[in-house]
Amino acid sequence: MKRVLVTSLFLLASTITFAGGYRVGLQGQRGLAMGHTGVAYVNSAELAFFNPAGLVFLENKINASAGGFGVFSSVAWQNEGTGQYAQTDSPMSTPFYLYGSYALNENLSLGLAVYTPYGSTVEWPTDWAGSHLVNNIELAAIFIQPLVSFKISDKFSVGGGPIFVTGNVNFNRNANRFLTDLEGNRSNVTIDDSGVTNWGYSVGAMFKVTDNFTLGANYRSEIILDSKDGTATFANFPNDSGEAITVGTTEIPSNGTTGFKASLPLPAEFTIGGSYSKDKWVVNFDYTRTFWDVYEDLDIVFSNGQESINPRNYKNSSIYKVGFGYSASERIMLRAGYYFDESPVQSGYFAPETPRNDSNGFSAGLSYVISDNFAIDASFLYVRFKEINESYDYVDDGSSFGGDYKSSAFVPGIGLTYKL
Repeated sequence: MKRVLVTSLFLLASTITFAGGYRVGLQGQRGLAMGHTGVAYVNSAELAFFNPAGLVFLENKINASAGGFGVFSSVAWQNEGTGQYAQTDSPMSTPFYLYGSYALNENLSLGLAVYTPYGSTVEWPTDWAGSHLVNNIELAAIFIQPLVSFKISDKFSVGGGPIFVTGNVNFNRNANRFLTDLEGNRSNVTIDDSGVTNWGYSVGAMFKVTDNFTLGANYRSEIILDSKDGTATFANFPNDSGEAITVGTTEIPSNGTTGFKASLPLPAEFTIGGSYSKDKWVVNFDYTRTFWDVYEDLDIVFSNGQESINPRNYKNSSIYKVGFGYSASERIMLRAGYYFDESPVQSGYFAPETPRNDSNGFSAGLSYVISDNFAIDASFLYVRFKEINESYDYVDDGSSFGGDYKSSAFVPGIGLTYKL
């Protein structure tokens, strides 16, 4: 049991998400409705996330966008060999965003972005077949970013700023498949930490090739989250001695609380794309490369000095995105989009904490102009993951855990855009 937390500390990132690995791609209604594109789309304050270089090209002095989403996700797992079946019953999660910009002059704009690129809630049934890997997890990570956007010429601009990240996580799993206390209650451990912080940055560039065609690029840095003050609570273990004991070859911890240290990378990502507008139409295309190979393993150091390494061996992955917009009237803008998202998880490393396989995302939405200053934005995303038979071959008792996974997600969203 010295490796009891090997898979339980998928810290600050283990969720049912859908933008690669443990990333949530929900950073704006207008962008999401067009396939989560926007690195070259000069349209609203959503540029604060997609490409801050474009803020200086916005026509209005003050721009703001705010909104949120309801994430309804489901994962079904089945082992055809044993007939075992389980399905998540996760409550709705609510990622949000808030962006604003202010033009100091025609060549310089300042901005602020607050958004949640990592965050969700997952609940598997009690004592399901994979409970030794995960029972439930609640996660939230918030990015706060001041921005500056500078126009070098009438056609070219740059922008960016530092990113402050703060996050928290609560995670529970059973110790293994068999261990119980004297009353038959399954031995389990709960990981809890909050206020984990660090810094990163993003930088972007935008080039208006013609009045109708714009190119953009944006880089968001890797950020390492270090948990140093978290707690691990052991419950229902058949040991009340106050110290760990060894039974045969198994080390059984005492019920109670101890500390741990661990690090997890939020990977760097680079997006490049273009936007073309003609008459009532606009077409966006983005390509994002996420550098997941930084996530090789999860090294956990317990308060007693023991160390556990949990291999992940993620690979770099890509997202291919396209979006369309049509101005149906002076007040209504219709949008639709599609993306294909490659999974960074390699064969043999597929765990139910993040059952992430290749996915197709289909989105749509609209904007309705209420007045000269306000517009309501709405979006809807349906994500269909490729059905897959995979396993995770690195569990505590030396056996692998696997089966067939079938996943999907529905995401409605609503927001408000303001300009002055």
